[in-house]
Amino acid sequence: MKKYRLANSGTLLITKAAIAGPEGIKILSLLVDTGSSYTIIPVEVLESSGCSPAETKKHLRIVTGSGFIVAPVVQLNWFSTFGVKIDNFSVVAHTIPFSGPIDGLLGMDFLRKVKARIDIENSIIEIP
Repeated sequence: MKKYRLANSGTLLITKAAIAGPEGIKILSLLVDTGSSYTIIPVEVLESSGCSPAETKKHLRIVTGSGFIVAPVVQLNWFSTFGVKIDNFSVVAHTIPFSGPIDGLLGMDFLRKVKARIDIENSIIEIP
């Protein structure tokens, strides 16, 4: 198991991640969110990396804090965090409506795929 320290913002756990699209790589701060089924990346970030949510044909109906939305699903060239790089990773395009140190959400789609174990008390995530 490899251990990675998570940043704290109050009671929130945050990590850095990188995404790649046809027009470049972007670095993001993502909330580690076990309550989110999907990894969610802001529309503006996806567009600036060359992954246009407007051109995707796949959409998901998801529940947010403000109700149901229909959001585009965008396929990245790759997604990387915690020393794991996943090619052709799909994310939900949605800009989180609050400001602060968080760009988006790292959801259970990624956390399950890498079999992550989170030590909340010590702000550590373990990846086999």
